[in-house]
Amino acid sequence: MLYLTICLFAVAAVIGLLILKNWLTSANTPRSVVYAHGIFAAVALVLLLVQVLRNPERNLKISLVLFVLAALGGFYMFFRDLKGKFSPTWLAVGHALIAVAGFVFLVLLVI
Repeated sequence: MLYLTICLFAVAAVIGLLILKNWLTSANTPRSVVYAHGIFAAVALVLLLVQVLRNPERNLKISLVLFVLAALGGFYMFFRDLKGKFSPTWLAVGHALIAVAGFVFLVLLVI
């Protein structure tokens, strides 16, 4: 199940890079792309949580905490966007960097 989690996070990351590129270049990103990013990341996060709860001896908690922090930043940006407000660039970049750190920790623990 960890390999599936990694694959889902990888798909979310690729979609997230597309969103970030469009956002930094002021291009329009379709809502379906934003929703897909959130869905892939959320499903992967739930799978990771299940793994942490099923295997507490494995050191997956650091990755889980980083992904939860990234998810909180993503929720904040998403809800600001729904209100028609732009989020600061540092938040979008920080969200991405925290998620990448969580992904790296996860991959290093699995291999």
